[in-house]
Amino acid sequence: MKKLNLELLQEKFSDLNICLNDLQKNQFSEYYSYMIEENSKKNLTRITEEKEVVLKHYIDSVFISKYINFRDNLDLKIVDLGAGAGFPSIPLKICFPQIRVSMIDSVNKKVVFLEECIERLGLDGAEAICARAENILKDEEYREGFDFCVSRAVAELRILAEYCIPFVKEGGYFVAYKSGSASEEIRQAENAVSVLGGRVERIEEFCLPGTEDKRTLIFIKKIKRTESKYPRREGIPSKRPL
Repeated sequence: MKKLNLELLQEKFSDLNICLNDLQKNQFSEYYSYMIEENSKKNLTRITEEKEVVLKHYIDSVFISKYINFRDNLDLKIVDLGAGAGFPSIPLKICFPQIRVSMIDSVNKKVVFLEECIERLGLDGAEAICARAENILKDEEYREGFDFCVSRAVAELRILAEYCIPFVKEGGYFVAYKSGSASEEIRQAENAVSVLGGRVERIEEFCLPGTEDKRTLIFIKKIKRTESKYPRREGIPSKRPL
């Protein structure tokens, strides 16, 4: 079973002023070991080398904490749409255990992996759900029920916005994680974001510490309720983006 180098782990988190305790270090190590063990069966990630997992999955996931104070907000609810192997939600939950996290993915084998991670890592206040956004957003518990929706999904922003913004309560944020620059995506998504009740409030571009990999975090504030007709039925947002 592969184990993480805990000194490397703490060194990289120190760049974000996060000091991990022994429990958190062990959780990250167990997460890595189990992900590598299950990867060949569930196609969870192409990134498997230890240092790259720490930088391109763990640090990338929690870099958002430079801009949002998770530590002192005790009742935050976060939904991760298209959670896949649990990025960014599981690293955020490990670092800030008081937040409540819902991880949603439409691929059952990935949700089974997430459920096992929750149990193995002892992540109280976390849940994994196999569902599509179009269906689960019909449930009042999930529609406009979250302070933050986060997503590292690969869909372009104007499509992703239609699935993610309806999860967010007024005053909350949808935060899209993007590789490289996203200026053109943001421009193309202006109409969709507005129609769905959002406003692009902040764009943060940076390189992952220790790499030349460019990243962009797009903070979209929910300023009014989303009309109930959104998201449209499966397949329509990608075929006819707003």
